[in-house]
Amino acid sequence: MNQTAPRSLWATRLGFILAAAGSAVGLGNIWKFPYVVGENGGGAFVLVYLACILLVGLPIMMAEFMIGRHTRRDAVGAFVQLQGKRSPWVAAGWVSVTAAFLILSYYSVVAGWTLDYVFRALRGSFSGLPAETIEGMFDGLIADGPRQILWHLAFIALCLGIVIGGVQKGIERWSKILMPVLLALLALLFMNGMLSPGAWEGITFMFRPDFDKLTAGSVLEAMGHAFFTLSLGMAAMITYGSYLNRNEDLLGSSVRIVGLDVLIAIMAGLAIFPIVFSVGMEPGAGPGLIFKTIPVVFSRIPGGFVLAIVFFLLLAFAALTSAISLLEAQVAYLIDERGWGRKRATTFLAGLAFVVGLPTALSYNSLAEWHLIGERTFFDSADLLASNYLLPISGLLVSIYVGWFWSGTEEKEELVAGGSGWVYPLWHFAIRFIAPTAIALVLFFKMRETGLFAWVGSLF
Repeated sequence: MNQTAPRSLWATRLGFILAAAGSAVGLGNIWKFPYVVGENGGGAFVLVYLACILLVGLPIMMAEFMIGRHTRRDAVGAFVQLQGKRSPWVAAGWVSVTAAFLILSYYSVVAGWTLDYVFRALRGSFSGLPAETIEGMFDGLIADGPRQILWHLAFIALCLGIVIGGVQKGIERWSKILMPVLLALLALLFMNGMLSPGAWEGITFMFRPDFDKLTAGSVLEAMGHAFFTLSLGMAAMITYGSYLNRNEDLLGSSVRIVGLDVLIAIMAGLAIFPIVFSVGMEPGAGPGLIFKTIPVVFSRIPGGFVLAIVFFLLLAFAALTSAISLLEAQVAYLIDERGWGRKRATTFLAGLAFVVGLPTALSYNSLAEWHLIGERTFFDSADLLASNYLLPISGLLVSIYVGWFWSGTEEKEELVAGGSGWVYPLWHFAIRFIAPTAIALVLFFKMRETGLFAWVGSLF
C-alpha cells in the first residue's frame, strides 16, 4: 500500500456534487427511466420509485460515502482497514470493484454508439431519408465490428484523458464542465418537448396514475432502478467519498445528488416522449427508442438537425460522466493497495477495459453465435452478471455490514461532522432493516426471472 502519498481531496463541494451526480446520471436516466414509468403505471410508479430512492437509495449512498471518508481508502482497502485483510467483509469491496471493471468494459461500447451517432447527426445523416433507412443504421452499426471497436477505443481514450489528470485537475475540473453542459442540453430539449404538439400526451404517458399497471413486479422494478441509477454497489461512491473533507454534510450532499439524478431522469422523459408523440409514433424501449425511433423523429420535425446533435451530445456526456467514476474506482485500488502511480494505473486499467470490451463489440457480428450464459451473447451475459447480480450483492453486503456490524459511534460521528447527526436514528433504521430487505427481494426475483437458478442447476 502507498503510505506516503497524501490523499487527494475535492477542492469544492460543488465539484464533488457534480462529479457524484455525473456518476449517477448515465444512459439509463435518458431512456430507461421514462420508459419504465410509462409501462408501470405512470404517476403511481413515480411515487413508488421516489419512496425507494428515499428508503433504499439515499441510505446506501450515505453509507458508501461514510465508509470512504472514514477510511480514506478505495473500496477494497476500506474494508481491509475496517475489518482486516482476512475478513470475509473484504469481499464486499472486491465485488464492487469487479462490477465497476466489468460494467466499464461493455458500457464503453454502448457509449461508443452515442459517439457514432453524434457524428451522424453532425453530417445530417438523418435528414431526407425514409424511416426504414434511418432505423437500419443502428442494425448496420452493431453488425460492423471494426467500427464499434474504433468508437470503443475513442471513448476509453476520453475516460483515460480525464481520470489520468487526478481528482481535482481531472475528474472535478471536467465534471464542472460536462455536467453544466449536460444540464443545458437537457433543458433545451425539455423546452422543445414542452412546446411540441405532443407535450400533453407525453406528460400523460409518464405521470398519469394507472394503479391497474402497478403490480408486485412494478414495485421490484422501482426498487431495482432506484438502486442501480445512483451508481451504488460499484465502488464509485466509496471512492468518491474517500476524497471528501471531514466537515462535509453527507446528508445534504447526498440529497442534492439524488435530487439531480431524479430531476434529470424526469426531464429526459419530458423531452423525449412529447416529440415522439407529436409525429404519431409509439415509444419503444432501450436501444430501439434511442437509436431507431428518435432519429426518425428528428428527421420529421422542424429544427431536427440541431436537436439531433444536441440529443446525442447529451447521451455522450451522460455516458462519459458515469464512465469516469467507474474507471476511478479501479484506479484508486491500484494506487491505494498496490502503490502504483496514477498514470500507470489509469493507462493499464483503461487498456485492460478496452481489451475485455472487445467481445462486447463483436457480440452482434463475429461472435454472435458465441453464448456465455445460456443463450445470451457475451454482451448480454456481462450485463446480466454485473447489473443483476454483482451490484445488488455488493449493495446488500454494504447495507448489512453498516447496519449490523460497523461501530454505531463511528457512523454517528460521520454524520455529526457535517451537522446531520439528527438524522442518525432514521438513517440507521433504514440501512439496517429496509435497505437489505428490499435489495434481497430484488436479487431473489431477478435471479428467478433471469433463469440463474435453472442455469446453475444445469451445471451439476
